Formats: sequence, C-alpha cells, structure tokens
Amino acid sequence: MPPPRRILFVCIGNICRSPTAEAVFRDQALKAGWGEMFSAASAGVTGHHAGEAPDARTRRQAALRGYRMDTMVARQLEAEDFARYDLLLAMEAPVLDEMRRLQRQSGHLAAETALFLDYLPGHEGQDVPDPYYGGEAGFEIVLDLVEEGSTALLRDLLRRQGVLGCGC
Repeated sequence: MPPPRRILFVCIGNICRSPTAEAVFRDQALKAGWGEMFSAASAGVTGHHAGEAPDARTRRQAALRGYRMDTMVARQLEAEDFARYDLLLAMEAPVLDEMRRLQRQSGHLAAETALFLDYLPGHEGQDVPDPYYGGEAGFEIVLDLVEEGSTALLRDLLRRQGVLGCGC
C-alpha cells in the first residue's frame, strides 16, 4: 500500500474551520474504511491562537455530531508544511492567496493547494464562512459545509488513488 496521502486544512487562526475539517475528514475516512490511506491535520496562516484548543463553540457543535476535537491544538502554517503535506486546502480565498505566497517563498512547490469547497460540486470558488464573530448558527453552517465538502473530497481522493467502488 502506498504511503498515506497527507492533507492539511488551513484557515486564519486554526480554531474554527480548519480543525473542524480535520476532525470531520479524519472521521469520514475512518468510518468508510479508508483511514490508513490518509493523514489529516490543520493549521492557521496566523499564529494568534497558537497553542489554544479549538473555539468552544466549534467543539460544542462538533461534539453534538460525534466528532472529537479534545486533543487538537492550534498552530501556525510553516514553510516546511509544503514539504510535509501533499494537499493543503484553504477555507477561504485570502487564506489560499497567503498559502501560495508562503509556498513560493518556501521553495517546496510540489504540494497541491486549493480551496476546500472546490471539491464540493456547486460550491467551487466559495469560502467556508468564518463563524468566529457570530453566534452558534454560524458554527452549525460551517459543520454542514465541512461534512458535505469532506465527503466530496474523500470521493475525489479515492478516485484519484484508483479506488473503485469505495461506497463512500
């Protein structure tokens, strides 16, 4: 079996959207029986929340749907992440722009970068909205989008790796 495909989900501070995507994608891959084919992590383009747990509202909404985030800690995106990961997915366009700028500076150009929602048909080019300054409903919307996007991403990655009839 080939080494796991390494995926990094990236947002601004790594306390809302990107840890949600990490937890949901990891859970979906495991439940579909393909967990060993993927490695998932998350980071933020800023270090404002480095060392912090995901936002309490993020953890609360995730827990309501059975996702565990209790061991996650925010960290800032590093130049070496472009060598460590095969695919880096931004939660919004400005984050993607910053990621690509950092990637050029890093010299590690082999890693693929894209918007997370580009994998969800009908949502290409769209951002996962930042729920941080809003209420609980925003965190539910993020979770809905991330669940749908993770399912679409998993299907795409399995197709690209030649897995047919994955049932996911």
